[in-house]
Amino acid sequence: MIAETDLKEIRPKLPTAAPSSAHVQSGIPVPKAIRVKNFSPDDWEDFIEEWSTSLDGSYVKVRRFGGSGDCGVDIAGFCTYKGFEDTWDNYQCKRYAHPLRPSDIWVELGKVIYYSYIGEYTPPRKHYFVASLGVGTTLEKLLNKPTELHELFKEHWEGHCKSGITSTKEIELSGKLLSYVDAFDYTIFSSKSHIELIEAHSHTGFHAVRFGGGLPARPDPKAPPAVPAISESRYIRQLLDAYGEHLGGSLQDISALVANSMLEKDFRRQRERFYHAEALRNFARDTVPEGTFDDLQEEIYNGVVDVTDANHPDGYERMKATVVQASSIALTANPLASVTKSQDRQGICHQLANEDRLKWVMDDD
Repeated sequence: MIAETDLKEIRPKLPTAAPSSAHVQSGIPVPKAIRVKNFSPDDWEDFIEEWSTSLDGSYVKVRRFGGSGDCGVDIAGFCTYKGFEDTWDNYQCKRYAHPLRPSDIWVELGKVIYYSYIGEYTPPRKHYFVASLGVGTTLEKLLNKPTELHELFKEHWEGHCKSGITSTKEIELSGKLLSYVDAFDYTIFSSKSHIELIEAHSHTGFHAVRFGGGLPARPDPKAPPAVPAISESRYIRQLLDAYGEHLGGSLQDISALVANSMLEKDFRRQRERFYHAEALRNFARDTVPEGTFDDLQEEIYNGVVDVTDANHPDGYERMKATVVQASSIALTANPLASVTKSQDRQGICHQLANEDRLKWVMDDD
């Protein structure tokens, strides 16, 4: 019989921090490591592809291999342009319904050792196991005991490697191959934890889109250099032509603006806006997927082009009307919307003018 003392009032544990509006809308955030463990096969594959781009800064070339003829290579990071003939690292990415176990890796060790033995490639400098549910405790301990790893690998050759390395033949562990196995450096075998994967992924342009949490703080843009860069030449020429049309003449270069303080101030503002947009372009390159900034430019273009193509007294007034229109465009769908300022929108107009997609002085019909 259930005693009265066994019945307890239900009292959920109070939150340790005050709930936010985001919690009310989306629930308590799921830790990133837990989300990785629950990725579908497709999501895991996409995550690994995204993560692998974080390796670009560590190697001269990174390549993904696949199929039955991969010879035990999944993602290869090459330290020189000699590829497999020189120093390289191998990342073996696995998706199992359980944390990686020693029994899951014997054939993978066998492939790396056998194919380097027959000269398919030089042995990798490091071989990392990357698993969707992580590496189990038993295997993690074993990877940190290279002598024991060596002995157990030999013990499991018959059951895992003899017929598992290739389907075309059985490979006996004897003679020169046995000597090679005994001399092999087993300290190259290691693993990457989910924390390490997520940290590296956070430095790619895919992180905010996949995990949310907003974009990182955006650095302040650099001030325009006193002498314009060559990359500014086209939009500056467009500005000078617009000022010239407004004044009823022509301006050969920026030194002609000294005589007109109003236009000189305007010129400085437009260059500052251009550099704001360039800073946003650079920020986007490191924080959001490729093409995101191009989409933003396209949205600005479509938001201002009708104003640009309308009738205006001169090119200067056309440019002014266009940048005013750009600053009023509401950006909601683009991932960069939360970090895009009015100066960026206006500066994008000059980026578009730099490519002649927008023109301030209309050609004569």
